[in-house]
Amino acid sequence: MAKDRINVKNNIPILSRDLCGRLLADLEKAKRPVLYATKCSLDNAIYNHKVGFLTPGDKRVATELNVSSVKKMSRAVFLLEIVLRNIESGAVNTKRELYYIAKGEVKGTQSLKPLDFTDQDESDEIIDFICEILECYREDMNCYANDRGGQTYSQQLVVTETLPDGSEAVIDLSKLGTSPFMPKNRPQNLRLSTRKKVEFCLIVESEGTANTLVANGFTKRHNCIIVGSQGVPSNAVRGWSKLIQDQVKVPLYFFGDLDAYTLQNIFRTLKAGSAASLIRNQDYSAPDVKFLGVLPEDIKKYELFDYPVKESDAQEARALKKAEDALKNDPFFHDKKNKGLAEILRWLLKNKRRCEQQAFFSVSPKDPMMPEKIIMEKIRSGSFV
Repeated sequence: MAKDRINVKNNIPILSRDLCGRLLADLEKAKRPVLYATKCSLDNAIYNHKVGFLTPGDKRVATELNVSSVKKMSRAVFLLEIVLRNIESGAVNTKRELYYIAKGEVKGTQSLKPLDFTDQDESDEIIDFICEILECYREDMNCYANDRGGQTYSQQLVVTETLPDGSEAVIDLSKLGTSPFMPKNRPQNLRLSTRKKVEFCLIVESEGTANTLVANGFTKRHNCIIVGSQGVPSNAVRGWSKLIQDQVKVPLYFFGDLDAYTLQNIFRTLKAGSAASLIRNQDYSAPDVKFLGVLPEDIKKYELFDYPVKESDAQEARALKKAEDALKNDPFFHDKKNKGLAEILRWLLKNKRRCEQQAFFSVSPKDPMMPEKIIMEKIRSGSFV
């Protein structure tokens, strides 16, 4: 991955010069310039289980210069100049820093004031637009989201990080005590090894639940890796999970809630990426991860506390509506290899019930190891999808 990304980064200045040259040539000929970008939406998403993640189709979005698009196109050229300076100088910025850098230049230059950004969402949108035009990652432009790859615990994992000056830092997670390892959003700079053979990696939806499992001794009793995904997985969490999958080569299991939102927005994004990031899913998804649960059959088997979904709640109603849409339109849930996951979505729509992962802690309240026992029983018996 690292070598491929270096090649992409080297091509960005060339592609940018060509792009701006074409825009200028059209303007000189009194023609309306047009920018073409990869369409990053579900109706242009392709899923093949042999590939394992959502990829873009052939659809492109055309943005022609007119009254309504002039600000967007001008902002794109303006921010492109800033990121090209970063590539040339080797400087690195977060998305938020780029917002303030751009805003500062606009405030200080009278001719740029029409491009002013109201908030960071506007500059983030333009950065994504540039990436979709050039078909590159924002990391290729030395722009990072400043997020972390999930709180990670293990008694066996060793991380070697290549630093910007070429030197290396070695982090043995067994030496961190109660502190987690939190990799930055540059997984291509990390190399993973293990002190002993690792059995599996458990990716936990709730960071708090991941911490509790570790505090109760999970990683001391099992040669494993535990990652807290912090809800909807960020690009950093997805890239980190992909790295564990590819370099440690162990089974990955996702432990999360039984509800429509978790299955679609959290697990699907972790496993196959998202429609909004079609051009980057290749390096930011972990196709091998399995859904450990909570599964519908776990409710009866372990006598878990579940409860009805309140359809009067706007958020719950949206999640159910999205589940219906996913079953109709999402190629991930249409694939025969994901039939079991689609069946869970249908169960959720039919029964309109939900169950949190924390319900495992109520199975035997006086036994703090009970959630660990259930998780291990499910892994060993193959009770996952």
